[in-house]
Amino acid sequence: MNWITKFIKPKLKTLLNKKQPKRNDSGLWTTCVCQQLIYKEDLHNNFFVCPKCETHQKISCRDRFKIFLDNSEYEILKTPLPQDDPLNFVDTKKYIDRLTAARKLTKQNDAIMIATGTLKGLNVTVGAQNFSFIGGSVGSASGEAFIYGIQNAIDNQTPFIFFCCSGGIRMMESAIALQQMTRIVVAVNELRKNNLPYIVVLTNPSYGGVTASMGMLGDIQIAEPKSQIGFAGKRVIEQTIGETLPENFQTAEYVKDHGGIDLVVSRKNLRDTIGNLITILLKKNKITSTEATNENQEDPQKTLVVAS
Repeated sequence: MNWITKFIKPKLKTLLNKKQPKRNDSGLWTTCVCQQLIYKEDLHNNFFVCPKCETHQKISCRDRFKIFLDNSEYEILKTPLPQDDPLNFVDTKKYIDRLTAARKLTKQNDAIMIATGTLKGLNVTVGAQNFSFIGGSVGSASGEAFIYGIQNAIDNQTPFIFFCCSGGIRMMESAIALQQMTRIVVAVNELRKNNLPYIVVLTNPSYGGVTASMGMLGDIQIAEPKSQIGFAGKRVIEQTIGETLPENFQTAEYVKDHGGIDLVVSRKNLRDTIGNLITILLKKNKITSTEATNENQEDPQKTLVVAS
């Protein structure tokens, strides 16, 4: 063995494989997908939206509640937590290990959190998904959290506002996760029976079983700019139909233009927009309920029907 093989090559290998410094999340700067270097305080003050390209960053549930509710004040509700890993699922690693890592990273029990607070002085129940928790995927714990949020809204007669941010249903729980779609639809119908508004905000990304259940059942469908919204992804659809889709396919703007959602609203305007909407909906529902009650009193044989 010569000196190049024995000494030089190991040295080069060590230099090339030298670990990069760990990212310091407590640093003062961060970067956007457009490679813009952003001062973190400026990003926070701009509602976590890049000042250069206006990309709406993915944010945690707690950050969502802080920027959306009055005075950044909210109360996190303790939602039911079913058994972890009911199928003892293992792929490249154990599902229970994925859950442990996600909980350590996000400081929450599952992808969905529910909070209460006020919006423009109105009491509201708000739910949000954290994409950092296994892609915001919905399993049994997320289903329980969503249903608990609906029940809280019914018990306290508040509107329910939900922020979607997910890749879909959690594959590690198989049929147990898929069952949550049906349970979610039933829960939303119960909210409507109580004549309470359900507002959905689709953020980037919103895909799969989430758009097939909670994501597309809102009385009003709103999306943040440039959000990717769909069921299957663009590449999968292209491979299935054998055609090339438009470049902006499945963006919030494209979906709105084709009738899939009602509004595209920048994050900084969501408070005002949703506050105005629920004020109008609550007044309309109050009038409708009064009219229905009066009609029922005039004809006792009639069944009380309240429009949603």
